[in-house]
Amino acid sequence: MARSRIPLTASATLAGVTAALLATGCAVTGEAAQPSAAPRSAAAPAAASAAAGSVTPRPADPSPSRPDPRTREARLSIPEIGLDDLRVVRYEGTTDDWPGTHIQNRGDAASPYGLDGGVGPGERGNHLVTAHRLSAGGPLRDLPTLDVGDRVLVTSGGTEYEYRITETRRTSFRSERSLAEQRAEVPGHPGRKATRAMITVSTCATPEDDAAGNFWRDDKGNPEHRIDKIGVLVSSRAA
Repeated sequence: MARSRIPLTASATLAGVTAALLATGCAVTGEAAQPSAAPRSAAAPAAASAAAGSVTPRPADPSPSRPDPRTREARLSIPEIGLDDLRVVRYEGTTDDWPGTHIQNRGDAASPYGLDGGVGPGERGNHLVTAHRLSAGGPLRDLPTLDVGDRVLVTSGGTEYEYRITETRRTSFRSERSLAEQRAEVPGHPGRKATRAMITVSTCATPEDDAAGNFWRDDKGNPEHRIDKIGVLVSSRAA
């Protein structure tokens, strides 16, 4: 009888072990059971936090650079001819090219900058401004009447720049030399370095050319000649 109880005891023991494994959620796969991972110590989160705190913070984004004064929109006023607050649009190019012509066709003045253009308001060099005389409202219809000493006011970036007219020039669209003189750093003197701030305000000489029998036009409808009023900066003040 004792021998018959031994198998029963072994069977009961095996059943108890199996039940215990199933109760703890472990699967019996025939391989040796792997020891469960040791619980993470309480010091681990603290160490991770310390490591995170030691990371060098990313430098702040650099502050945006100041806008280029050549690209700011400006306003043009010429009291002697009743012109007040004409919008001046800056663009990269040269006088009376296609982009500048499109700006003038809207009734605005165009002011080119860049390698073939001029400087910004109040800057040393030649600040170039062009607008229509007959079309698009004719904002510069009376420009030819300006005399030496008359005022030209340009407001930009919170500052009003006052120029005084010093001379009148004529530019021929059919002469590269004449165009170079108009666009020069010192108007009329290509290659000369500017020592002061100057302005060239330019419009078409259509009535004068037509009266002389000169009906030549370029592909943009410009006559051969333009009338340029040259001025020098005499003062600036908060607008």
